[in-house]
Amino acid sequence: MSGWNPDLYLKFTNERTQPSLDLIHRIGLAAPGRVIDLGCGTGNSTEALRRRWPDAEVTGLDNSPAMLAQAARNDPDGHWVQADLNTWTAERPYDLVFSNATLQWVKHHAEVMPRLLAQVAPAGALAVQMPHSGRMPVRRAILETAAEAAWDARMSAARDATAIEDERFYYDHLAPHATRFEMWVTEYQHVMDGPAAILEWIRATSLRPFLDALRDAEERKTFESSLLARLARDFPPRVDGRVLFPFPRLFFVAYR
Repeated sequence: MSGWNPDLYLKFTNERTQPSLDLIHRIGLAAPGRVIDLGCGTGNSTEALRRRWPDAEVTGLDNSPAMLAQAARNDPDGHWVQADLNTWTAERPYDLVFSNATLQWVKHHAEVMPRLLAQVAPAGALAVQMPHSGRMPVRRAILETAAEAAWDARMSAARDATAIEDERFYYDHLAPHATRFEMWVTEYQHVMDGPAAILEWIRATSLRPFLDALRDAEERKTFESSLLARLARDFPPRVDGRVLFPFPRLFFVAYR
């Protein structure tokens, strides 16, 4: 896939940051000494972790040089690390391993999630939030567009670019290794100016692998035009002309 675009990603900063705040404030740790933010992006969630635990040593980790460069500009004194979550392990355990809206981009969750929990020190926690893509109307609209004859044969990798299982899967793979396991789903109702705003939102995230599968700007324009028609169908205007964009997210905290 092409590189992450920090400027595009930051256009909906408040909406993207809120789930990380909701997760942080549900974590039942009094004073973790070492904290790592996996998939820190531009550092918004890393900053929120520092505010919650100002005495902690907090590290932000991401595989995108562009995102880490933006994070370093935002916080030159922060500790930023580039690494691949498919293979990352800690040199020594962390009291809190935190990940907001990142692990859906990592495959093989049956192996990855227990491995991440193993990076947690005794009495610490693994805290995760992921978009619950299987429940999203916008995901269905993307898949319908990708199934059109013009694109279908090229979209196999894009369809498989993200991975999220149901709640029972994460319970079964993590609860046996945890002293306590908490899990919940929250559906956010984002108020958007219209279908074009939804398209702009997903262009920075879930739409990226589908656009990357196309040959050129003209094909991307055609694909987005077809998708936008479906978004207009699926997200009709409310009484004030704006649209509601439902966005379900899965949260869990596994304690060692």
